[in-house]
Amino acid sequence: MTRKSRRLALIAAALAVIGCAVGLGLYAMKDSLALFLTPAEMAEKGLKPGTRLRLGGLVETGSVARADDHMTFNVTDGTKSVGVDCLGACFGNVPDLFREGQGVVVEGVLSNEGRLGADQILAKHDERYMPREVVESLKKQGRWQVGANAR
Repeated sequence: MTRKSRRLALIAAALAVIGCAVGLGLYAMKDSLALFLTPAEMAEKGLKPGTRLRLGGLVETGSVARADDHMTFNVTDGTKSVGVDCLGACFGNVPDLFREGQGVVVEGVLSNEGRLGADQILAKHDERYMPREVVESLKKQGRWQVGANAR
């Protein structure tokens, strides 16, 4: 075997090892990736139960129900609404800014009933911190108030 062919074989082996490492890394990350969707997009896609996702929108007025060990509420984008169940550790970590009519991003797993079992709740205190997709959806519906909460 000549020097040139040995060098090419070494380069090919190195590329194969790097390719395998990248492939394994992407495979390992697939369960930790979460999509960001609005309730209307979620309804359009028809997601399967067990899908991990991030849901963004507004906490629907009059939908928050608290009990000793759990909380339920609805997230809406003005057209569709999705129920959210907050149990266990999630219930103990509800942000102080969480309230009806405010922006929220909820991360969790979709149940068989079409409700989101929340792992994490992120409350937003004004429109400057809302995800772009939610802002665009609210603008299309005419529910966006440009300077209402701005400082």
